[in-house]
Amino acid sequence: RVCKFLKDAGVYYLATVEGDQPRVRPFGTINEFEGKLYIQTGKVKNVYKQLAANPKAELCCYNAATGQWLRICGNLIPDERIEAKADMLEKNPSLQSMYKADDDNTIVFYFENATATISSFTGDPVTFTF
Repeated sequence: RVCKFLKDAGVYYLATVEGDQPRVRPFGTINEFEGKLYIQTGKVKNVYKQLAANPKAELCCYNAATGQWLRICGNLIPDERIEAKADMLEKNPSLQSMYKADDDNTIVFYFENATATISSFTGDPVTFTF
C-alpha cells in the first residue's frame, strides 16, 4: 500500500541530514524488491554522501486526488547487489538512460526500521511499520 501511494503521488521529497542541516530534494522513483521499499540515486550525488554518513531519512508526498499525504521515517540501507539495482532500473525505465546496474555510480537503498503514516484532514492516520 505504501509503495502504491508513492507511485500514485508521482513525486516525493526525501530529507537527509548534512551535519546539523536538513537537506530535502524531490525524487520520483520507488521500488518494492524482496518485500522491501527501495529508492535509487547516484554515488556522485550529495544525497548518497549524506546517507553514507547518517542513514536516517524521512520522505513525504501528497496525493491531491485523495487529499492524503504519506510520511516515512527510517534508516536507508545501501544494497550493492546487481539484482536489486537491475530490478529498480527495470521497473523505472526513465532511469535507464542515466544509470546501469553494473556501473560504479548506481546505488539503491532500502528502508529499515521504518514507520509510514498515511494522513488526511478528514480521517484517522493509518500507520505501517516495516
